[in-house]
Amino acid sequence: MSSTVDAVAERANVSVSTVSRALRDMPGVSLETRKRVQRIAQELGYVPSLAGSRLATGRTGAIAIVTPNLSRWFFGQVLASAGRVLRQAGFDVLLYELADTAARERFFAGSSLTGRADGVLVFALQPTPEELAALEAQNLPVAFLGSGTPGRPGVRVDDHAAGRAAARHLINLGHERIAFIGIREAADSTLGGVPPANRLKGYREALTEAGLEPSQDLEVHEENSTAGGSRAMSRLLCAEVAPTAVFVASDEMAFGVLRTLKAGGIDVPGDMSVVGFDNHELSEILDLTTMDHSVALQGSETARRLLALITPDAGAEPDLVLSAQLVIRGTTAPPFPLRGRRPATPRT
Repeated sequence: MSSTVDAVAERANVSVSTVSRALRDMPGVSLETRKRVQRIAQELGYVPSLAGSRLATGRTGAIAIVTPNLSRWFFGQVLASAGRVLRQAGFDVLLYELADTAARERFFAGSSLTGRADGVLVFALQPTPEELAALEAQNLPVAFLGSGTPGRPGVRVDDHAAGRAAARHLINLGHERIAFIGIREAADSTLGGVPPANRLKGYREALTEAGLEPSQDLEVHEENSTAGGSRAMSRLLCAEVAPTAVFVASDEMAFGVLRTLKAGGIDVPGDMSVVGFDNHELSEILDLTTMDHSVALQGSETARRLLALITPDAGAEPDLVLSAQLVIRGTTAPPFPLRGRRPATPRT
């Protein structure tokens, strides 16, 4: 025999909204209360409906996720991990891809989220003060991933320290001519650009600390793709004195670097060491040394922080700054002079 949410709330001696949160496993309900509510609901044969739950809580039951890109591996990973957390809490996801300047302007120009979402996750966008004001005007909780927005809850990576660690690994192996391949954004890109820029700063800092002069001739920026990495490595190989190692700002670009080196008959790591950034699942297959910045964890933890803002009395979660970890595989080694080797001659 079916029952109503009011009957469950009365018997459990809690509010209707507490029943809704307990049955959807949302934060803000003690374990003891959650178990009691779930037991009583089962005894009374109560099955919550989505519409009823939304009416009881006064919520839409949806979270808006705003992202500049859906095609890159990084965004797919953070979206998947954040989505799992939100679905487990009973929320649907509204996805907004702000792939160009026009789409970004349209989104922030109006109140498109009013009455449609209970909160907003912003991934890898560096919002302007005006855009922040537009979001706040909609009176919705907001959490940020990767943008490092001061005073706003979210999750980010210490990319400066990560870039420094990647370069220091190559320096400690004995490399002195270390190149950097960075991410060049398109003219109408909506990406914030802060993480790649901080990786470059860390790289330069590590060189300076080691008494090595950073050289713009060894810094190449291309689009964040395998093809972009290939083009960047080709340009570096045309330098008067080629590097012996390269730190690449994304694994997808590093895959292109490895392809170009293989096509040129350049042995990795015998003649060229390569460090990537992401710990993409293919990096293990390609034996790529890389920086792991816990991509899936970034998505799930940002979602949890937003849920804490939405749930009454749940308590705000502190900002999380993650440290990237060096994963040493087979694409890095001491330079050939330290191992008594001669460089391979590129094939033409």
